[in-house]
Amino acid sequence: MSEKSLVLAIDDDANVLKLIKANLVLEGFEVITAADGFSGIRAFEDSDPALILLDVMMPGMDGLELIKKIRTISKVPIIMLTAKDDSQTLQQALSLGADDFISKPFSLRELTARVRSKVRRTKA
Repeated sequence: MSEKSLVLAIDDDANVLKLIKANLVLEGFEVITAADGFSGIRAFEDSDPALILLDVMMPGMDGLELIKKIRTISKVPIIMLTAKDDSQTLQQALSLGADDFISKPFSLRELTARVRSKVRRTKA
């Protein structure tokens, strides 16, 4: 990639955010992080991310509520990251506008491949 694509990662687990950021930076992405839904929506409004990685279960504003807010103003690709691996949550996230869903724990290779794929399609 000639220009670094910006990824916004929103998760209340600091270790997950560090892992995602370190991996995606090594893979040539620029990454900003937010630790909850409220700071996530502010980070989204202050930047122009090519993609959002979003945890479902967070205190305050959860990921599903955040998708609703983002979808009122943007079609940015959103990949959900969650330990909550049930079909109802998957269905709800996808119906609200999520583009993909990855269960925790996840493979960094798979995460990177999905991020790269979604960013490539939106840039085309």
